[in-house]
Amino acid sequence: QYVPVKGDHVIGIVTGKAGDVFKVDVGGSEQASLSYLAFEGATKRNRPNVQVGDLIYGQFLVANKDMEPEMVCINSSGRSSGMGIIGQDGFLFKVSLGLIRKLLAPKCEIIQELSQLYPFELVLGMNGRIWVKAKAVQQTLIIVNILEACEYMTAEQRKQALAKVSGK
Repeated sequence: QYVPVKGDHVIGIVTGKAGDVFKVDVGGSEQASLSYLAFEGATKRNRPNVQVGDLIYGQFLVANKDMEPEMVCINSSGRSSGMGIIGQDGFLFKVSLGLIRKLLAPKCEIIQELSQLYPFELVLGMNGRIWVKAKAVQQTLIIVNILEACEYMTAEQRKQALAKVSGK
């Protein structure tokens, strides 16, 4: 089970709305809260269009064992810098936290190799959730399968799997 850490970037699922606060499932023991004002450009008049079921990419502003975790979708300068509502038509799946750390490492070979297959969008959450979207559903699923399998593959096995898929 994921334990929220201040500053971690995670993918959450909006499960409800209470007044000015959204409840977000981040895969931890309790839900995180997300204020409607924690989005770039949000004001009392200009509220973000967030619905139950939406996927949110954000980071923890508050995360300790005595308080409910609190998420934001803006950095310290008030910019979204890639955070916010994630597109509807991608594919969300879970992997181990170890694999996420590997994928988030700078110059991750796995992601470099995959990006040579097809263009795709990828969002990695420190809570073990990954969101992927390629042009076609079939391409998206191939990327998902490779990402799920690569945890247990050597670099050589991965290269062979990628070669099979790309037909080389």
